[in-house]
Amino acid sequence: MLNHEVKKCYINEIECKSILNRSKIPDLDYAINPYTGCMHGCVYCYARFMAKYTQHGLPWGRFADVKINAADVLRKQLAKHPTGVVSLSTVTDPYQAVEKKYEITRRILKELVDSDLEVSILTRSDLVLRDTDILILFQRGQCDVGFSMATMDDEIRKKMEPAAPSISRRIEALRKLHEKGIKTWMFLAPVMPVFTEATLMHLLESVAASVDYILVDSLNIKSDNWSHMKTVLRNYYPDILPDWENCLFNGAERQAFYKRIYGNISEFCYKNNIQVRFC
Repeated sequence: MLNHEVKKCYINEIECKSILNRSKIPDLDYAINPYTGCMHGCVYCYARFMAKYTQHGLPWGRFADVKINAADVLRKQLAKHPTGVVSLSTVTDPYQAVEKKYEITRRILKELVDSDLEVSILTRSDLVLRDTDILILFQRGQCDVGFSMATMDDEIRKKMEPAAPSISRRIEALRKLHEKGIKTWMFLAPVMPVFTEATLMHLLESVAASVDYILVDSLNIKSDNWSHMKTVLRNYYPDILPDWENCLFNGAERQAFYKRIYGNISEFCYKNNIQVRFC
């Protein structure tokens, strides 16, 4: 086992007993998470509960456990010929910075190409472009790539997703993959009070020509992520903190906000012939 520091993030090599695991998320049969933890450090991330399953006791965003034997384990599990849809990934980012060195996700994709599983990739990183040579080997419809985005304002992105690639890089990667004939989509999430609405039309217009569909999700307040968001708002956007609190914790205001913003998304997608689904 090798432990070391990379860019203030603790990297830990581990071995897993299973990598293809059943998912309770609607429309997903399985999940593959090549890493435990995520170096992007998104303050609103609800997956921070995963930290309690590690031994090092570090806060979310400060560690990444690398499942170095993931591809070998997956090969054995695929021998049973599972079918359905598998997500890469549900509680980590398969293309966080550590993937550039370890290539765990790349090796996993190589195993999945000839499998009976449909593969759905979700990331915030344009590092996925590195694996275009593998992605084009999947039959059309057997593999898709989605990018999480919540705002076009990259200054806000820097506060909320401090170590994630810029929004412009994600949009460009989306365009390049789409041009290669790979099925692409945007995960418009989390839909944040004030921030998302302020640049919503710009964001939708920027991806409209490069997506097969859009999936939308609200902001989940769980796993203590609100305390982290509140700290960022107090430090950088104190004037709008009351608006956030009103929107998130006043039932009527929350319902009105999402009704309005979801209505705007639906109207845009209808006019631009884009499929849209809401979580």
